[in-house]
Amino acid sequence: MTTTPDLDTSRDALADVVAIPVTPFGDDDTLDLTAHRALLRRLLDGGVRTLTPNGNTGEYYALSPDERRVVTELTIEEAAGRASVLVGIGLDLPTAVAAAAHAREAGAGMVMVHQPVHPYVSQAGWIDYHRTIAEAVPELGVVPYIRNPQLSGASLATLGELCPNVIGAKYAVPDAARFAAFARDAGLERFVWVAGLAELYAPSYFAGGATGFTSGLVNVAPAVSLGMLEALRAGDYAAAMKVWEQIRPFEELRAARQSADNVTVVKEALAALGLCRRDIRPPSRALPEERRAEVAAMVAGWSI
Repeated sequence: MTTTPDLDTSRDALADVVAIPVTPFGDDDTLDLTAHRALLRRLLDGGVRTLTPNGNTGEYYALSPDERRVVTELTIEEAAGRASVLVGIGLDLPTAVAAAAHAREAGAGMVMVHQPVHPYVSQAGWIDYHRTIAEAVPELGVVPYIRNPQLSGASLATLGELCPNVIGAKYAVPDAARFAAFARDAGLERFVWVAGLAELYAPSYFAGGATGFTSGLVNVAPAVSLGMLEALRAGDYAAAMKVWEQIRPFEELRAARQSADNVTVVKEALAALGLCRRDIRPPSRALPEERRAEVAAMVAGWSI
């Protein structure tokens, strides 16, 4: 068993570009482990310090349980000594607890809990779900992924009182004012706030108290994402917005039609660079032929 980092180290790792690596597939629809390792090494060589295997950009919901474990172990192996690992877990509670325990045994320092997918989620039930996971792995930092605009900051505050290892929140409700209020209701200093809607929302969420942001775009251009982080850390919003203008068409293409092509566009860009195949699993779908040149042109403009 690999020793996991302490919670202070994990908190520092969240205040950064939290990369969500893609999961490459081969032409037989199995995991392409060679391409996966190469992409992870490219992120690490590019300066990325926090990796989230089994995030949404990694097609979490399209992977089998065995595949999720392989992705977790491969990422931890590649990141060893170079980056912190925040493993995505979720689904039914026994599955989430088992995945958290596996992440701990594999050597991860943190888990990100995907928003519960059940259509009937009460505030108290949300607390119970996350508390059960957090208490099962007290050594790990736990980071709820919040996409529900109805969830109150008071609910996260209660969870934090019950579970000291709940150290941060990935907030992905597309409303900067709601985020600022939520963070203050939950405890601005108690948690590390990660802007969960990536570069397009990072400047406005940093203004409200975020100190890190997630990124799928970082798979394509690590320097671009890290450049935005550097500007935001310096409080140079003019510089950050220059990066924002640069990546806006790409991110808007990913966000269109309720993010229908969120992962698809990232994989298409990687395919244009010759870094992995564009193959993607349902319910996502590869871009039609006529749209592929559009993505390739965007990437070419970044001088990667």
